[in-house]
Amino acid sequence: MNKASITKLTVFIFAAISLTACSSKTRTVAEPPLSPQAVAVPPSENIRANPTILFLEERIKRDPADFIALNKLANEYARQFRESGDAAFLNLALRAARKSLKIMPAEFNLDGLLALAQAEYSSHDFTAARVHAEQLASLEPAKGYTYHLLGDALLELGEYKRADEAFKKMAEFGGIQPVTLIAMEQRLAHWAMLNGDTPKATIHLNKALKLAKSPPGVPLETIAFCNWQLGEAAFMRGDYVAAEKYYTAALKLIPDYYRAVASQGRILASRGDLPGAIKTYEGVVKRLPDLNYVAALGDLYMQSGRHADAHSQYALVEQIGRLQQTTGLLYNRQLALYYADHDLKPDEAYSMAVSEYQIRKDIYGADTVAWTAYKAGRLAEARMAIKEALQLGTRDARLFYHAGLIARASGDKVEAEKMIGLALRLNPKFDLLQAENARMVFSELRKQ
Repeated sequence: MNKASITKLTVFIFAAISLTACSSKTRTVAEPPLSPQAVAVPPSENIRANPTILFLEERIKRDPADFIALNKLANEYARQFRESGDAAFLNLALRAARKSLKIMPAEFNLDGLLALAQAEYSSHDFTAARVHAEQLASLEPAKGYTYHLLGDALLELGEYKRADEAFKKMAEFGGIQPVTLIAMEQRLAHWAMLNGDTPKATIHLNKALKLAKSPPGVPLETIAFCNWQLGEAAFMRGDYVAAEKYYTAALKLIPDYYRAVASQGRILASRGDLPGAIKTYEGVVKRLPDLNYVAALGDLYMQSGRHADAHSQYALVEQIGRLQQTTGLLYNRQLALYYADHDLKPDEAYSMAVSEYQIRKDIYGADTVAWTAYKAGRLAEARMAIKEALQLGTRDARLFYHAGLIARASGDKVEAEKMIGLALRLNPKFDLLQAENARMVFSELRKQ
């Protein structure tokens, strides 16, 4: 592992250890009061360039009881997290929101409650986010914005019936503010995508982007995120040209927007431009050692014959994965999928997937259980779980590919050929490693 990776990992570790204190497992323990200085500690020197954060931090130093400034600071930290992916900003957002709610209770501090629920959602504490979103909706039952986050949390927890109800209330009460309308279109798009209605999802995403571009004052990150979402939808349906167009548009707004940079790397890999993809992912990982990005870089190194570099990245994946487990939050899925994709520790991966699915019963959690169960030789469990994963009709090549391999292992050649063929027609380059395996298996099935 090079010195830069070690340094980044150290920062990542510090941020995640800080998040451990925010875990739902410790939420019943009283937290000591935070000084304004503690709330205002910057996660990196880059924050010094943000005048809004500097102004709010100074204001809180002068008046520690200014909960309104704390709410604004929490929102600004959260925005910085969305742009950079740096978990240290997320930790600061959580602390600022909690400080605000200690000063002024939620009944009189809806902005603080919203900031806390949003930060909890971003930190994968979906149960806490649901609880606080429900509290927000009970305090403002006729406001559409209160159901945005509630629906989000319910989706992540797999409570689809309740999520559908929340989104219906969101649409019913609506709102006229552009940010609210954008958020509504994004949620409707996500729900449509999960239900397999890609055209409808694309319509909603285009509406969100149009709304984001129309009025002045919409944050650049919001517009960039809309473009990135459209790119992801295009990639999922195998339209790589459209996907790249949207990623490029996002990067014109925020040149180092990590989501779009990583997605551009994936596009380069899909074209066979391994050197370009490696260079792109190296830039992302240097700034943000996310488990998925590090694993992707390792796979690219492996495909390029740089085995030593690949194993270095895979070792980093293990360290990050173990670190995420210490937070007590729901990050096991990423590591379990990594193990399954790379044929590592099958029993441990299955155990991790099942443990998370007990709390987070969404379709992708079911897919993780199915995939790890298949790798662990637990075909009965794999067959049951993959049915849950496909229950909404989501058109995701990875889901179909997993279903096809499980069917083949179960002796159902017809179903296997159908599902793997569907995956390859939908998105023939859905994954650097697994798509190639899908083509090989499909060819073998056609010959039988």
